[in-house]
Amino acid sequence: MAFPFSSVVLLVLVAAVLVNADMKVDCGPDGLTLVWTEASSLMDFSLLRLGSCRPTAVSLREAMFSVEFGDCNFRRTVTKDTLEYSNDLTLASPRNTKTTFHHPVSCTFEKAVDWAPPMYDPSMLQTYGQGNLLFSMDIMNGDFSGPAQSLAFSLGSLIPIMATVGQESHQPLLLLLDECVATNTPDLQPESAVYSIISNHGCLMDSKGARSRFEPRLVSSEIRLSLQAFKFAVGKEVYIHCTLEAWDPSAFFSNKKACHIVGNGWELLDDPSMSSLCGCCDTSCSSRKTRSPSGGGIKHSAVLGPLTIVD
Repeated sequence: MAFPFSSVVLLVLVAAVLVNADMKVDCGPDGLTLVWTEASSLMDFSLLRLGSCRPTAVSLREAMFSVEFGDCNFRRTVTKDTLEYSNDLTLASPRNTKTTFHHPVSCTFEKAVDWAPPMYDPSMLQTYGQGNLLFSMDIMNGDFSGPAQSLAFSLGSLIPIMATVGQESHQPLLLLLDECVATNTPDLQPESAVYSIISNHGCLMDSKGARSRFEPRLVSSEIRLSLQAFKFAVGKEVYIHCTLEAWDPSAFFSNKKACHIVGNGWELLDDPSMSSLCGCCDTSCSSRKTRSPSGGGIKHSAVLGPLTIVD
C-alpha cells in the first residue's frame, strides 16, 4: 500500500501504565511495531494480544508486535484532516476467562489532500485458514459509481452506503450487514448516544416509517444501502459503526439475512419468496430460538464518518 500522507503525527494513548512497565510504539505508513517491556515481572508475555494478534516475538522481559494496519482488527477513523488507526493491547488470564488489563494504542496521520477513500484501499482480515478476505465500506455518490464528494447530508435525503468483500482463493461469498448503529463518537463507548439502523441480525429497522432500503444486489459479495438521513445529532459529527459478515450465498437463516420493509411488510432482499425468515425482525432473531447457525460467518467491524446531517 502506497504511503498516502503528506506528514505523519504519532499519537500513542496509554490508559494505565503498570509499575516497571514500558510500551514503545513506532508507527509506519502501513503498520506499527510495538514493544512491551517489564524490568521485573512474572507476566506470561505470550498472553498479550494486540487486537486479535499474538506477539511476533517474546523474550524473558519483553514482547514485540510487528503488524500491518490491515491485520489484528485495527479500527480506522477518518476525519476532515486526519486518518487514525487504533487498537487495544490486552493481557488475558491463562484460561482466557477475562482480560487483566488493556492499553489503547493509536497512530494518527495527517491526511493528504489527495487521500483516497477506504473503498479503494480496503482493509484485510486474516481468517485463519479460510483465505484472505478484503472488506471495504464507504459512503458513495447518488448512483454508487464513486465515493461521495461531500459528507454533509440534508435531513431526509438519502445517504448511499456500499460495502464489499473480496477474496483470494475462496469460495463465492454473500456479504451481509449484521448490525449498524449511528453514534456521536468514533469509538463505541457506554456514554455514547446511539441510533439503531440495522439490528436483529440484518433487519433494517430504519426502513420502518422511512425511505431507507437495501438496493438490489448486482453481485453477492456487495451490498448497497440507501439510508435516509435521520434526526440524530443534527449539525454535529456522526459516525456509523457496522458489523459486516461474509456468508454462504446459498444458505439463508433468520440470523443470516438482509431484510427491509417493502410495502406493508418485511421482505428478504435476496429472495422475497423466503421473506418468512424476516418474521422475527419485530421480536428476536435469536439463533437458539430459530435453530439457525450461531457462527460460521466471517465478521469484520467498520466505521464510517464523520458525516454531518443538517436540518
